[in-house]
Amino acid sequence: MRIYSYLLVFLLVACGAPKSSITAENAKVEVSSADVSKTLKFLTSDDLQGRDTGSEGIETAAVYLENILKENGIKPYFKTYRDTLSNFSKPAYNVVGFIEGTDPKLKNEFVIIGAHYDHIGLAQNAVDGDNIVNGANDNATGTTAVTEVAKYFSKIKNNKRSLLFVFFSAEEKGLLGSKHLAKKLKDQNMNLYFMFNFEMIGVPMKDRGMDFYLTGFGKSNMAVKMNEYAGEKLVGYLPVETQYMLFRASDNYPFFTEFEVPAQTVSTFDFENFDYYHHPKDEFELMDTNHMAKVISKTIPVLEKMINAPTKEIQLNGK
Repeated sequence: MRIYSYLLVFLLVACGAPKSSITAENAKVEVSSADVSKTLKFLTSDDLQGRDTGSEGIETAAVYLENILKENGIKPYFKTYRDTLSNFSKPAYNVVGFIEGTDPKLKNEFVIIGAHYDHIGLAQNAVDGDNIVNGANDNATGTTAVTEVAKYFSKIKNNKRSLLFVFFSAEEKGLLGSKHLAKKLKDQNMNLYFMFNFEMIGVPMKDRGMDFYLTGFGKSNMAVKMNEYAGEKLVGYLPVETQYMLFRASDNYPFFTEFEVPAQTVSTFDFENFDYYHHPKDEFELMDTNHMAKVISKTIPVLEKMINAPTKEIQLNGK
């Protein structure tokens, strides 16, 4: 099967096919652990002081993320990459990049791929002399995943629907960044197909027969379609996510309530594999970047099929 894939790619190139025709559907996606490490290490640096919303540290993170979008030819969706929050007391920004869809009709439908890049800043009580809550797993890992997905689609240029890549601020203040943006886009009558959110993917789950779980598992057929597109059980249900109502706890939720479309979060934090939630020890050194690269590499081909499906195959259950 792999030999056939390579032969197909060779024939497409030899016949003068554009690069956009060589997709994850006929070539394996391999995200580099080194690239993952580079972004993750920067976002979790002590210099950023835990990326508290409205701080100098999160401003540094915002500039870094804007530069990634610029370097990869991803345009701002608004006049600039910065979407200024209307519901926070200090200047705060979501960072929003845009890749227009390639299909004349489907480009009018949008997919949002996001993660929050803020964290809680400094802890009141130091641990071993350290009071910087770097927020590596929560959620520099999810932010890093979005950068890798954005870089992929900026190169492959085959997305039939239009894409927004969103780095949300003020998630830790009560989902303020996503609440602001969801309302703003709804007021602009955006035709949103689905929203896909990354949250806490820094360490693998215990063996549960899946790579990651999906919050709000029963809200839509997203998990079913993802596994169908992957050809394996990539995503599953984790009962504890219902217990802690995680579906309502991340930036997917405002898009679900505003648009009433599938809007869900993937995660590998299972409440047993990581002890340092909102803790100064949530640092880069504890993250498994090989695991992260594997999760992102497996997710990209599935997202590609979700984005390019001829009809809206992912739907809310009961509709």
